[in-house]
Amino acid sequence: MASDPTDTADHGILPIQSLRAGIRAGWIAAEPAILDAQLQPASLDLRLGSRAFRVVSSFLPGPERTVEQKLDDLQRSQEMYELDLGKPTVLERGCVYIVPLAESLALPAAISGIASPKSSTGRLDVFTRLIVDRASGFEQVPAGYKGPMYLEIAPRTFSIVVRAGDRLNQVRFRVGATGTSDRQLREAHDLDPVVFAGGASAEAVIADGLWVSVDLAARGDDPVAYRARRHAPLLDISRVAHYDPLDFWEPIRGDAAGRLILNPDDFYLMASREGVRVPPGYSAEMVPYDTAAGEFRVHYAGFFDPGFGHRPDGTGGTPAVLEVRSHDVPFALEHGQRVARLKYERLLAVPDVLYGRDLGSNYADQRLTLAKFFRPLPRRGAP
Repeated sequence: MASDPTDTADHGILPIQSLRAGIRAGWIAAEPAILDAQLQPASLDLRLGSRAFRVVSSFLPGPERTVEQKLDDLQRSQEMYELDLGKPTVLERGCVYIVPLAESLALPAAISGIASPKSSTGRLDVFTRLIVDRASGFEQVPAGYKGPMYLEIAPRTFSIVVRAGDRLNQVRFRVGATGTSDRQLREAHDLDPVVFAGGASAEAVIADGLWVSVDLAARGDDPVAYRARRHAPLLDISRVAHYDPLDFWEPIRGDAAGRLILNPDDFYLMASREGVRVPPGYSAEMVPYDTAAGEFRVHYAGFFDPGFGHRPDGTGGTPAVLEVRSHDVPFALEHGQRVARLKYERLLAVPDVLYGRDLGSNYADQRLTLAKFFRPLPRRGAP
């Protein structure tokens, strides 16, 4: 790959070495300076700035306006107030906040961006969306964009404590079309398997992406799901492995039928039955809502980085944690039911570092794993 990704005719997601080059070249900038810890194999974590604005509703600026102009309108109509993130600040569930981010962009004409909440953010049911000036859609950064970035934050279940510098979302950059067809994904699976059962390569169900199913098999006292409690303490996202999970989550144990009925609008965490893997030359993202699977949403957050589920001994596959909410009506899930699709995208080059323990990745060996803020519960398994 050329040192400048805009000098190549190839299409793909930019790997970490291209992100470093973008920082040196100045098309990714920040105040204060970007930290090494923000750089992931194929994405950049974004930091909250020093101010937040509580607003009456979500909004998009539209093609003729900047986010700052929209905020000025809300201030004049007294429909927002400002918060100081220079100190720990509570963001209340059920409220909407807009936060200018520390990072800004001056993208080359060939490079665009796509954003997503971080995995830990999604597992708290904190809804975030990136907004840029003159945008008509969320989470998208148009090619050649120059300007600031903002984050909409809407805690849905837990009220959280944040401060300037916290990282709730991430952005990927890409050149051209990056998606893979089903044929290309099957060929990739034949060369470097993307789905596993019991550590061994398994048959891939590929139809507009890789389908995964839910694991609801009973295993003694171990839970098959967690349901978020509606009334829980404040959660400070700076505290890792700090909170008792039972203060925030109700463990749900499996039954003999392998069935779970979702309550409308309750928030659940579950795991996929399959182990999935992202080969080093690819990244992946889960499609969050698919009416073909049912009237529920699966997965609110998180890119799957290159190397996810990879092990040097040749075995592989790590379950995906599924963030699930049913819409409008109760919905029955059964063990092995297909619930979500992983869409794979090509990278411009294999990243210098891959997802895993060496990078300090929090979920490299996950099963049904809560967000990093909670102390682990012991696994007892079947008697």
